[in-house]
Amino acid sequence: MAIKVGDKAPNFSLPSSEKEMVALNSLEGKNVIVLFFPLAFTGTCTTELCSMRDDISYYSNLDAEILAISVDSPFALEKYKAEQNLNFPLLSDFNKKASTAYGALYDTFAFGMQGVSKRSAFVVDKTGTIQYAEVLDNASELPNFKAIKETLAGL
Repeated sequence: MAIKVGDKAPNFSLPSSEKEMVALNSLEGKNVIVLFFPLAFTGTCTTELCSMRDDISYYSNLDAEILAISVDSPFALEKYKAEQNLNFPLLSDFNKKASTAYGALYDTFAFGMQGVSKRSAFVVDKTGTIQYAEVLDNASELPNFKAIKETLAGL
């Protein structure tokens, strides 16, 4: 199912790298950037998430929270978050429910791995409506950070 602008964002409740459950609907009243990324400890994923880390004040000034989601375990995400000094929640979609709901799941990824999140970016506004949606088939590409920022600035 492809999520598009104007759709109500599918809710999810996922364990974080801090071993706490985080639900999208608990952030209602804030803008939220929902990022799906394939795998922790990989080059493009690290570039993407460190870019978000380095621009956190920009997003915070727009009253936006960042949630980054992969199918890695919360334990792997805890180590990855610490190693990269990431300053936003990393959520484990180990059971692939959120990735499936957002249409952000590879059938087959590198080395024949199945059920890996596609690199994707969604901007969810304060009412829970999708304002930006980008699902990339090529895992070596980065989301359009400029478009994400422009979307947030217009909210």
